[in-house]
Amino acid sequence: MNSHEQRLQQAAVDLRARLSRHPADGPWRDLAYWNPLPTARRLTDSMGGGRWEERSWLNVPGPFYAGETDDGLNGPYYLPEHVLSSDQCFEFVHRQPASPREVAGLVEMAHDEPMGGYAWDGDDHWTPEAVREWWAGRGAVREWISGELAGDQNRPEALRAFAAYLDGELEDYLRGYLYWLMERREPRRGERLPLL
Repeated sequence: MNSHEQRLQQAAVDLRARLSRHPADGPWRDLAYWNPLPTARRLTDSMGGGRWEERSWLNVPGPFYAGETDDGLNGPYYLPEHVLSSDQCFEFVHRQPASPREVAGLVEMAHDEPMGGYAWDGDDHWTPEAVREWWAGRGAVREWISGELAGDQNRPEALRAFAAYLDGELEDYLRGYLYWLMERREPRRGERLPLL
């Protein structure tokens, strides 16, 4: 391993140590959708200047997304459980944060992004109809994942995890997010949620 790779690995270890200071479990686990924005606003006053019109179609619906970012692949390297690189070499959020620890990770990625391409105003743009449309087009996302497995921008295990999320827990998350968009209230687990 060369010195550059060693520095990258040490930076990843340091990031995980910083993130461990934030809770991963708590009362938000009892919710079908947890609003991460109050936590994000306690950590920072800005997520960057990402523009909605520039976001990748691969961004999963939710408050956080990435527009134009650099092609340094920091997100996919340091936080692959939430961030991958698109077919245009821009980062995108493939899994919205579900705990303060996960929010802190996205905030760090946003602050380290030289082009300032992240944003947290997705709730102002997503509508129930747009979320349902994204969900209906998830077959194209699955095809992108399959094609990307042969590439070198993203770790194969992160792509497989995204595919499993797409075929599993994402539906429940999006139903909770739909409720949030429609009612502006966090639904508890077991509450009746809108269909996709």
